[in-house]
Amino acid sequence: MTDLLTIGSYTFTSRLLLGTGKFSDLDIQQQAVDASETEVLTFAVRRLNLDNPDNPNFLERLDLRKYTLLPNTAGAQTAEEAVRIARLAKASGLCDMIKVEVIGDMRTLLPDPIGTLKATEMLVKEGFTVLTYTSDDPLLARRLVEAGAAAVMPAASPIGSGLGLLNPHYLTFILEECAGKVPVIVDAGIGSPADAAEAMELGADAVLLNTAVAGAQNPILMAEAMKLGVLAGRKGYLAGRIAKKRYANASSPMEMLIE
Repeated sequence: MTDLLTIGSYTFTSRLLLGTGKFSDLDIQQQAVDASETEVLTFAVRRLNLDNPDNPNFLERLDLRKYTLLPNTAGAQTAEEAVRIARLAKASGLCDMIKVEVIGDMRTLLPDPIGTLKATEMLVKEGFTVLTYTSDDPLLARRLVEAGAAAVMPAASPIGSGLGLLNPHYLTFILEECAGKVPVIVDAGIGSPADAAEAMELGADAVLLNTAVAGAQNPILMAEAMKLGVLAGRKGYLAGRIAKKRYANASSPMEMLIE
């Protein structure tokens, strides 16, 4: 049975979404993307100079027929600014799918909940497939689903921190809020394949990461490791883990021993 990730009208076989920033050079970036086997690449529209042919960018190095591009509104600090960036991405013909980020605090890079919800509502009305980056607030996740977000993307921990899942308990609440409605994609703060596996084993539908790969000592090997971590976590979730017990439970029960 094929286990597909569905976001709006899009379907994917990979559940690892990869950011394209922070790589030391385009060759390493390209090899890491290949190793990850991702099908979705996200990038900041404001950091991509599409009008300057002398400024090389990753779009020129990859076979874009293999990927769905996910522009994001990184750098936006108001809903209106996020909407303008999304419109620019759409006008460039990149994709009608957009990752909404409205940052409320530049030190922690935590999202502005009010601006995030407002931008989501505005872009949904304009026909965008909106994937919304948010905090680990279950009630905000509910409001985003009601606003028409195609996916909710709670942060595991602050962007680029590598701290992993700081609040897995609240993540389970978000998963309950979104169950059967939209996918939950854990975004930001993933530091290792174990973090990715943990998120997937809790029931997340996908993981989006960038720094953990781009900043690794060997980005290409880490990209492959993240792919396997996501896959292992997903399979573990679907398989259903055993219940935790306080005491030992022999793998060879005493009553089955032959005297």
